[in-house]
Amino acid sequence: MGRRIIYFAGSFMFNKYENGSQLERLQRPPVLTQRTAPSNIHVMAHSFLVFDFGGNEETAQQARLRIEGWKQGFRLDKKLQVKFERAELDTTTEEEAAKPAKAAKKAKSQDKSAAKRSSKKSSNEEATADGDAKIRLIVRLDFSDHEKLSHQRWVERIPTEEPFKDASPRVIRAGDADFKATSDLFDSLD
Repeated sequence: MGRRIIYFAGSFMFNKYENGSQLERLQRPPVLTQRTAPSNIHVMAHSFLVFDFGGNEETAQQARLRIEGWKQGFRLDKKLQVKFERAELDTTTEEEAAKPAKAAKKAKSQDKSAAKRSSKKSSNEEATADGDAKIRLIVRLDFSDHEKLSHQRWVERIPTEEPFKDASPRVIRAGDADFKATSDLFDSLD
């Protein structure tokens, strides 16, 4: 019969004998770079850590700076992402009327420069004390599948650190009921 020759045409492989008779047409085996992933390996979904700081802007900024330091120090640029959600709460008209009256009384008793400082300071204190704004910090942990241990350590570490532990930390994992809503919220924030 002769020697068998194998040649490739496009995505098919042909077996052919030297005398020209074609034996069969076979599908070409996939190349190493085109193979699909094994079924036992799954991409690890990200987790969210939600911290509610109420109206305390200063503590929220300390928490953001702490996370930024970790991102730089441990090279976690894309794995640790932070976004703020700020929501203004409705106040009654009585509270709105009382705030300018308090500021006016203080302004009359002090000189102009001291009045400016105190009105700014008092408005910031009132905003944090009354809770006019609700500030939530959402942290997304996005580690790959082979970094499960690092992911678990960060999930356990962040809520126990100083600016975060008083902010009612909540961990939302991929299987939780709030995961989809939190993911959509995180994507919609700037």
